[in-house]
Amino acid sequence: MDAPAASPISPLPILIAPDPRLRVRTRAVGPGDAERVRALLPRMFAAMYAAPGIGLAAPQVGETLRVAVIDLLPDNKPAPIALINPQIVALSEEMVTREEGCLSLPGHYADVTRPARVKLRYLDAEGARQEIEAEGLLATCLQHEVDHLDGVLFVDHLSALKRNMILRRLAKEMRQKTER
Repeated sequence: MDAPAASPISPLPILIAPDPRLRVRTRAVGPGDAERVRALLPRMFAAMYAAPGIGLAAPQVGETLRVAVIDLLPDNKPAPIALINPQIVALSEEMVTREEGCLSLPGHYADVTRPARVKLRYLDAEGARQEIEAEGLLATCLQHEVDHLDGVLFVDHLSALKRNMILRRLAKEMRQKTER
């Protein structure tokens, strides 16, 4: 699938925390969802690129399907990955801490500790079974997006104090934007 950089496809609006739809566990994509997913993927990619971001999960655009998109833009070239029904099948015991942010918590970042390596099974945009083993930024991104599909935000991996500080600051920023 080509990156929709110069595409006329309209991006979907991205939900901002604490929108309750971000906390919904998604349902698996079934055979009857093919048309919906086919229409959803390009708009999710468009929203992710426009934000700009490197990953986006369906709940972030108000959808309850188990779908996510990722593109780390290696060497500044599009390398989009569509993940349908992704499932983590293995995690390393080795842990790594990396700074994470989220399009649903714009402008807020924190160090999150996760497994250093991950193995994921999923269906691609054409419905073919795929498996990916990743480390580094891709491993973090895959885990982050699968978390979204389970109603989990990156701040849920932080202490209650840090999580509440970020969520309060974000709420204040959102109030100030709407007052302008």
